[in-house]
Amino acid sequence: MQADPHKPEVRLQGTAAAPGVAQGLVYLLSQGMEIVACQKVADLDAELRRFEAALVATRKEISALRDDVSKKLNASEATIFDAHLLVLEDVALIDDVTREVRKTSFNVEFCFQEVAQRYVQIFEKMEDTFLRERAADIRDVTSRVLQQLLGTQPERLGQAAQQHIVVARDLTPTETAGLHDDGILAFVTEDGGRTSHSAIMARSLGIPAVVGVQGLLEVAYDDSMMLVDGETGLVIINPSKETLESYRAKEQAIRTRRDRVMQEIALPDVLSDGGSFALLANIGSPSEMADALHYCAHGVGLYRTENLYLRLDAWPSEAEQYEEYAEAVRQAKGRTVTFRTLDLGGDKRLGELAAEANPFMGFRAIRLCLEHPEIFRPQIRALVRAATLGPIAVMFPMISGVEEMRQAKTFFRQVESELKAEKVLPAHPIKLGAMIEIPAAVSIANALAKECDFFSVGTNDLVQYLLAVDRGNPRVAALYDPCHPAVIHSLIQIFGAAAQNRIPAAVCGELAGDPVWAPLLIGLGAYELSMSPSALPEVRFVLRHSSTEDLEALCARVVAGGDPSLTRRLLQEFAASKLKSR
Repeated sequence: MQADPHKPEVRLQGTAAAPGVAQGLVYLLSQGMEIVACQKVADLDAELRRFEAALVATRKEISALRDDVSKKLNASEATIFDAHLLVLEDVALIDDVTREVRKTSFNVEFCFQEVAQRYVQIFEKMEDTFLRERAADIRDVTSRVLQQLLGTQPERLGQAAQQHIVVARDLTPTETAGLHDDGILAFVTEDGGRTSHSAIMARSLGIPAVVGVQGLLEVAYDDSMMLVDGETGLVIINPSKETLESYRAKEQAIRTRRDRVMQEIALPDVLSDGGSFALLANIGSPSEMADALHYCAHGVGLYRTENLYLRLDAWPSEAEQYEEYAEAVRQAKGRTVTFRTLDLGGDKRLGELAAEANPFMGFRAIRLCLEHPEIFRPQIRALVRAATLGPIAVMFPMISGVEEMRQAKTFFRQVESELKAEKVLPAHPIKLGAMIEIPAAVSIANALAKECDFFSVGTNDLVQYLLAVDRGNPRVAALYDPCHPAVIHSLIQIFGAAAQNRIPAAVCGELAGDPVWAPLLIGLGAYELSMSPSALPEVRFVLRHSSTEDLEALCARVVAGGDPSLTRRLLQEFAASKLKSR
């Protein structure tokens, strides 16, 4: 395949969503809801029965897809479709459709599409990245329900796009799930981000992907030649002969690198000179534990307890929480599971939390729990009961001060004492730690460390709060830069305070799972890095091929440099040198 020599090379920058390099012809995916005719109906009850039947059929269809994805990929990716099932259980959506049918006497498929489009438009206008990306989930579910109502079958994307690069405004998880079987080379979208469900699935499928490419649909066209660099987020339309040649070598290097990385998946977490570190997994349900163990995680460094609340779309009982936490501890088989207490608010909302004007800096996380003991107590009881089955640790999110940490600890220990009186005794002492993700916590890290058994740094929020940048806002997203000197110096302060007070420091944010950042984090003083299970092999490989001296030299150069672009280059060059080494 050759680029058209009469057309200039066009380079667009997006967000690298799934690693790898691919080149091929473009398949431009035309998307949009089907045009549904509006018709008056006489029997409204029968129309609503049709709607209920379509919802039931769609639930079965999505459940079957979930099971299929679980077999082909892993359980953590399959849980993406839990969000789709929740859409089908959304009482507000169903009630809105019912009212629309009874109010207008129109056919249910027309009313359903009208209501669903309103929901999509609401989500698409939200400033928060996580919620904005959920619009794709609603579109996906809407399409499935309409197909049930209309009696149509979805066209498999691969029938037309096999051995092509799929270009679209966005991709739904359903569309993404079939890409590997259909032989798609890569996908590129104008919308979306690294946390979109399609991007998450692309990483597990091993399909190169770039998202958030502004202006993509204005310049891409069917059967144009495209090169996709999922490592850097670069998309090149009509690449020159020289560009293609340079990328052939990169493609081969990536394949070789992956083979070598997987060969060391089960080797010990030690530096090349014997220094130790520990790699753990971030998970949100017991079903994801299998992936963590498959990739040889030492344990769980972040268990997102709020996922249960969001899956149920309700406040779970103590019994419901215990059942989930206990299963996670059992499956860990003696490895420590670190549970983050309820972290609702921000981009994760339930009930009254949705009403806040500025939820990221509002009534959330530990603030919510301390003010509502009726919510906090059942969770703590469930956690302590689960600790009778194996080792656990507990960390409190969004801690901003010493007094707040003391209040959380006091509440926890009081509940623990109550359970002791009930003859409920943890198998091991439960360690309590603070998540460091607010600048205030950084500035008092030394005092805070005296109240903690450990620190865990949540880099996602820490960078956002330090730089006052919403990375989901395209007007300022470029300012979200972990290489900013303020971030580096904050990490130094956090790890220094932990070392001075002889408590371990972990990192559980997105940077921990980046092989480019892992050497710096360990070199600056982190001992544990917790990440998505699939990120473990490459991070382990880079660190195993590094020595203590290597890491110290890297840190010295980064700190002395003080320039974000220089820091980025130093980190990238260091990781690249280790991935090439034998």
